[in-house]
Parts: sequence; C-alpha cells; structure tokens
Amino acid sequence: MIQINTNILPETKGAYLVGGSIRDLLLGRSPVDYDIAVLGNPEKFAKKIAAKISGHIVKLGKPGQAIIRVVSGNNIFDISSVIGATIEDDLGKRDFTINAIACSLSSKKIIDRLGGMDDIVAKKVRMVSRKVFKRDPIRLIRAYRMGASLGFEIEPHTSSAIRNDADLIQDSAGERIRTELFKIFNTSKSHCYISQMADTGLLFSIFPELCELKGCLQNTYHSYDVFEHTMKAFYHLEALLNDYSKAMPAIPDPNILDIGHKAAWLKCAILLHDIGKPCVKTVDSKGNIHFYGHGQKSADMAKAITKRLKFSNREILYIDFIVRNHIRPLFLFTAYQKKTLTDKSITSFFNKCGDNTPALLLHTIADIQGKGNKGDARDEDFINFAEKMIQDYISVFKPEKKQPPLLTGYDLITEFGLTPSPLFKIILNHVEKARLCKTIGSKEDALILAKKIITTQAYRLKAVRKKHILKPCLVQD
Repeated sequence: MIQINTNILPETKGAYLVGGSIRDLLLGRSPVDYDIAVLGNPEKFAKKIAAKISGHIVKLGKPGQAIIRVVSGNNIFDISSVIGATIEDDLGKRDFTINAIACSLSSKKIIDRLGGMDDIVAKKVRMVSRKVFKRDPIRLIRAYRMGASLGFEIEPHTSSAIRNDADLIQDSAGERIRTELFKIFNTSKSHCYISQMADTGLLFSIFPELCELKGCLQNTYHSYDVFEHTMKAFYHLEALLNDYSKAMPAIPDPNILDIGHKAAWLKCAILLHDIGKPCVKTVDSKGNIHFYGHGQKSADMAKAITKRLKFSNREILYIDFIVRNHIRPLFLFTAYQKKTLTDKSITSFFNKCGDNTPALLLHTIADIQGKGNKGDARDEDFINFAEKMIQDYISVFKPEKKQPPLLTGYDLITEFGLTPSPLFKIILNHVEKARLCKTIGSKEDALILAKKIITTQAYRLKAVRKKHILKPCLVQD
C-alpha cells in the first residue's frame, strides 16, 4: 500500500492519484508532481487542496481537456476529470501500463487492472493497447523516453507496434517531438534507446535525412558506413560526457568543461554531424572517396531539421556551430603534425569557439573514436592533442581572456581623436587578439598597433572612395 500524506490530499471518494506519480512512488522516487483524476468537478477538488496547503490555482489545457493545477512551494498537483464513467475506463485510455495505475484517496487501495505493477517489477515499458500510438503518435517516442529515464526495456509487442506505426510520428507537432528527444538525450544511456529507435525505423521517421547515411561507404580510414559511424560516434561522445576521466585522466572534473545542460544539444549535434556526406560524396580516378565541404552541407541540413522540430534559437545556433566546425580541430592537428601550428592559429581557434571550445573538441574526439580503426597511432595522437588543447584553453586562454584589455574605446578617442564608429570594434579586436597571442604586452605596444590599423583602414577607405568617384567618369566616357 502506498502511504499518502492525508494532511495534503483530502481523503475524497472518487478521487484517485494516477499515472507517473503512482509509478514513481512504487519505484521509491519522489514525484515531480502529483496527477489526480476525479469523478466530478476537478475545480472543486482543486479548491479543497488549495485551501489545505495555501496554494494558488492555475487553469491549463484546452476546453474539454482542462487541467487545474494547484501550486504551493515545491508541491504541484494537477487535477483533471476521470476520462470515462469509471477510473478503470480512464486507465484503459492511458499510454503504458506502468502509467495506468491508480490509488484511491479514500480507501488507499491500488487499482491495477493492466498489470502495471508487474511491469514495474520486470522493468518493462508495455503499451496499454494497440490503439495507443494512433490516439497520440508522440507516445512512439515517449516509450523510449520512459525506457531511458527508468532504465526499462521496451516490451517486444510494443516494439513491433512502434515499427508498424513509426510514420505516424510525422503527424506530431515539432516542439513535442523535440521535448521528448531532449529528455532522452539528457539521460546517461541514451545511445541504447536511440539505437532501438533506429531498429524500429522511428528514428528515420523523425530524421528522414539519416536514411541516406545507411550504405554510404567511406574511405579506408573508416571501418563503417556513415550511419554506423554516426552511431558509434554518438556512443563514444556519451561515454565521454558520462566520465571524462577514462579517456582524459588529466581532466577528471566535468564541471571544468562547462558543458552542463548543453550535453543534450551536443548529442543531437553528433547525431546530425555527417548528414551532408551523401550529398557531397565524390570518387576520384584512383577510386578514393572524398566528402569535400560536408561540414557546411551537414550544418545547413541540420539547421533545417532543427527549425522543422521547433528547437529554440540558442539550440539551433549551438548545433549549427558544432556541426559546421567539427572538422576545424583536425585542421589544427594537421598543422601540428607538420610543425606549422602557431600560437596565433590556436588563439584564433579559441577566440572563434569561445565557451564552445571544450564541447567542440570532445565532439571531434568522439568522431575520431567512431571511425573504428583501433590501434591507429594517428587517431591516438589526435586524442592526446585535443586533450592538451582543452587543458590549454581552460588553464591558459580563459584566465588570460579575463585580464583587462590593453586598450579601450576611451583610449581611441583621447589618443587618436577618433569618434565612436564600427572602426572601434575592428581596432580593439585586433589589439585583443595580439595580446592573447602575446605578440604585444603593453599599452605602448597596443597604441603602436592601433595606429597601424587606423592608417591601413584610412588607406582602404580612401581607395574605396576613389573607386566610387572614378566609376561614373568612366561610364560617361
């Protein structure tokens, strides 16, 4: 029997604690909120709770599907009408058996006609009926979200139904799909469930662009086609995010990398990072396969996908940046191997990537690990190089970046008599980059550099003006 706090919930006949809150209580977890279904007027019951706990009432949902929310401190109660004539009717219309359990607030008895408690013990996600996905296709993804959140398996008949109904997901609103996806990405074992979504075809119904990756063979540096490589890279990225210390013992504290909630965004980025490869694939006269420009093509396609699924602007920009630049660390590594990598190039990379630097380097490490060429010395060398880059960014560049600039806009006004304009930004950016590269180290050096920039910009402006003045004369001739 579940112990209900009767000081908060009135022992009302015809009122039932239902759904995820019961599931969580049976699992020994604290529910985020409490769902209550009532036979009768939900607003009347909500007022009873609000009076008991000094809460306030908020009305949610559409007409006919109204939810009355009572909020007091950390306590949230969502009250709705029982769907159907009885609570059993209501439970039969829910999504999965583990969410189709109720507890009477008056008798404290558990109502479980569909075997939800057995499925909790067996750690299975089982559909309530064959109609659940047709009633609401978002449940197709929710099955995997539930599995990923709880560590449960998707029951075989449920997997089979998902395979048959996978295309229905395209009828769901993009923002609802996005919400469920990110809840999966935010778990520590999302790779397992994303792989299962691929097996049933649901992943390809959400991201049709991924279909072309299957069977798209790569060059001799890769052991897998583009899709399998993508899934391997996803796996390695998640392993890195779960425990940096295994791959990078010099960076044992994940908080240092400052990725946090962006981990889910990064996982989405690696899922989409190579979707442009089939579009740009070429084979040269020697039979060598190339994917020139695939980073830009993949980013363009990823941006279209994220907009389609109603991602936020921050999410779209972040994913676009990671995908568009995921090759860049390899260019630095090539220069490093050739001994042509300069401090200026490294500083420019850090400046461009900013706070996304550790995430981008982690992404590229996982990308390299996903090639499948175990024992490849070059790959091992790159991982060591990337780890050193992360360390330098954290311990050298970031502290230096926080130091005050050598010049300010006020200096440009007082020293050179300039008035505020876009030229200020050009000068100050050049001076700041030179400071970070340590090619200048004092205000005097900065002023000399600023003077050179002003002279150069003035010459360019004069040339542009001259060109525009002469052009009409040439036309008249």
